[in-house]
Amino acid sequence: MNTSPAFAATLLRISLGVMYLAHGLLKLIVFTPEGTAGFFSSLGLPGFLGPLTMGIEISGGIALILGVYARFVAVALIPVLLGAVVLVHGANGWSFGNQGGGWEYPVFLIAASIVQFLLGDGVYALKSRAAQPVAA
Repeated sequence: MNTSPAFAATLLRISLGVMYLAHGLLKLIVFTPEGTAGFFSSLGLPGFLGPLTMGIEISGGIALILGVYARFVAVALIPVLLGAVVLVHGANGWSFGNQGGGWEYPVFLIAASIVQFLLGDGVYALKSRAAQPVAA
């Protein structure tokens, strides 16, 4: 059994990437760009931020899965999650199973994204920008 932090970082990177990609594709395929724009408008935000967020989630998810500057992509995606907490899920309580979804899931993903940044890109990354952290 390999317990290398580099393999752990890879597993986290791919898991986060799949999650972001799935959320972006949900907005694209199920809610549609127009529906996503309408939802963002209903929050008092400019409608164009909906499809922009969708594009950020899709491209960020792909970058994480492939390992393209993954440490920095993980951190760059945190504002999307903060927006979800503040504007959508925060008032719904802790549990994501609550009506409208609570804030536990996006806050956990923020923590996981920070851990990804701290661990580095892991193995099998296509393009790393910074040196990997030294294992203790």
